[in-house]
Amino acid sequence: MSLETWLVVGLIVLLLMLSFLFSGTETSMTGASRARIHSLSASGDRRAGLVERLIERKDRLVGALLIGNNLVNILASALATSVLLKTFGDSGVIYATIVMTVALVIFSEILPKSWALARPEQFAINVAGFARLVVFLFGHLSSIANWIVRALLALFGVNLARDEMLLTGHEELRGTIAVLHREGGVVKQDRDRVGALLDLHELELADVMVHRTNMRSVNADNPPEVVVREVLQSPHTRMPLWKGSTENIVGVLHAKDLLRALNEVGNDFTQIDVMKIASKPWFVPETTSLQDQLTAFLRRKAHFALVVDEYGEVEGLVTLEDIIEEIVGDIADEHDLDMQGVRQEADGSIVVDGTVPIRDLNRALDWTLPDEEATTIAGLVIHETQSIPEERQAFTFHGKRFVVMKRDKNRIARIRIRPVA
Repeated sequence: MSLETWLVVGLIVLLLMLSFLFSGTETSMTGASRARIHSLSASGDRRAGLVERLIERKDRLVGALLIGNNLVNILASALATSVLLKTFGDSGVIYATIVMTVALVIFSEILPKSWALARPEQFAINVAGFARLVVFLFGHLSSIANWIVRALLALFGVNLARDEMLLTGHEELRGTIAVLHREGGVVKQDRDRVGALLDLHELELADVMVHRTNMRSVNADNPPEVVVREVLQSPHTRMPLWKGSTENIVGVLHAKDLLRALNEVGNDFTQIDVMKIASKPWFVPETTSLQDQLTAFLRRKAHFALVVDEYGEVEGLVTLEDIIEEIVGDIADEHDLDMQGVRQEADGSIVVDGTVPIRDLNRALDWTLPDEEATTIAGLVIHETQSIPEERQAFTFHGKRFVVMKRDKNRIARIRIRPVA
């Protein structure tokens, strides 16, 4: 072959190398994790900062890379065709098609994209300078091409506005955590905690509060020694005080305040006035989200609030600990059931008290029972059956078999659950 032919072959090889860069850069820039790139940029990596700025206008970047890639691919194919036509005559077109297809597929598509997909952030950082040069050269052409594409798609009702996102930030985080857990990069407890944290704005106080039927409270009209005994026998630090009716909450008594007051009067119960020691009750609507309530607890430096319905009637109470436990959970081990009201039987079934929250059971057993319409397991059975079932009645829904083991008046007290085979 002549020197001119060798020069053309060398130019084709150079164009294939450029095509390698274009394809790899496009794949790495679109596949790189924005969170990881931002973390690297924040730690002082200037190339990561450049990548972060480039992918802010991903449509412009990808358009410029595609323009450059197509230019070098078409030019390489044209040069190969001209060389092989001179060498083999008319049949050179066939040879050029075969040779360039193999070369472009292997060296300009599969190889660079496989490499970029395996290490997207590292690849993107290494080609950041090349990407900036491409955007400088073809950025304006890319903007024009993108405008034409948007106009054409708009004719078919497709809007590619950059401010329209398919997933919210919360959904994207949740999906990322789920994928990492499935791949083994995140353990179940961490997945549950992050998921619970993301759920705080969706859950209401009614979902986590201690219901009024389970509240421990003290009659403020009782003799002081009775009040002191009840407070000291309680496992709780704060106790609601009521007068006349358990729903007429008039104060909240803190055990430390009571002990401090007793110490000041030499432990003389008769000199104690619990209403003077008690703090004013804080009432919050049951529709308040956990995120808002957590913020309110922190702002007021409080730990305890009483939950009321739309009519102002007391529905229960919520504490700062309730919200924190909703995030961190109270499961000691991801395989052992260490939850109050839940017992695993030898036959593989689960015996559950009706008051056990659905979310807690889902988190303990990695189930997906719905909790939109009901808070407790008993509530879920009642919602699904549209009745209050009798004892020994069985139902199948959501992939589980529910058997009512015990009913106390109109309340489902205990349920046996087993997965449907």
